[in-house]
Amino acid sequence: MASKSDAKAYIAFGGHSTVLIEMSGTRLVTDPLLRRRIGPFRHRPAVSKEQLDSVDAVLVSHMHHDHLDLGSLRLLGEARPIIGPPGGAVFLRKHGFENVTELAPGETQHVGGVEVRAVDAHHAGGRIFGHGPGEAIGYLIEGEASVYFAGDTDLFDGMAELAPSLDVALIPIWGWGPILGEGHLDPESAAEAARLLDPRVAVPIHWGALSTPGSRHIWPWLFHGPPQRFAEAMARTAPEVEVRVLEPGERMSLPAG
Repeated sequence: MASKSDAKAYIAFGGHSTVLIEMSGTRLVTDPLLRRRIGPFRHRPAVSKEQLDSVDAVLVSHMHHDHLDLGSLRLLGEARPIIGPPGGAVFLRKHGFENVTELAPGETQHVGGVEVRAVDAHHAGGRIFGHGPGEAIGYLIEGEASVYFAGDTDLFDGMAELAPSLDVALIPIWGWGPILGEGHLDPESAAEAARLLDPRVAVPIHWGALSTPGSRHIWPWLFHGPPQRFAEAMARTAPEVEVRVLEPGERMSLPAG
């Protein structure tokens, strides 16, 4: 991993909703999952604790276990700055994380050389897989480029006005099982989200990293099919947007904003 002083602006896909973003001399990581077991799920982390030792802040989109994993956050250190959604600070402080900032949609926080702005997300925050009833948000990160991280969301009013002149959209396209519940994007609705957002580059995330016992044999298509479907849907729905499918562990340079 390059040092802050010599690294170019890039994103590295860590699997599921974990993305390392570096630009303007600042490193951020989204919804970090760094362990091989997350509750009942098996996970194949594609970024290590050592790669994230110098991140400036963690962005947590919502309080579901596959996005807010206490064990992974502890690997990064309880003093690591965390930015999270409304309702998350009390829970995180209860578990020893003191450096927590809540952002509601429209609120901003400067981290190093970038501005982090919370944006709307359409996703229920308090179901059985969550730590509590906290809200769900996405993030717009702006520095030498602009990056939208959706967290978990469905389509919602205002998505087209969310981030004008957007460089990269990190868009969830699936989940962990053979069906999706309300508040998620599938490959086709994710392509519609990309059409509304109109980024220069769309990167599909939230696919292929989590499994339950036997699922890789029962539903092998879960681990390679969603990004292919997304690329095909994008060719129909938003052909002017470049699609970059990153396998977990791969990285790409950010286009200059």
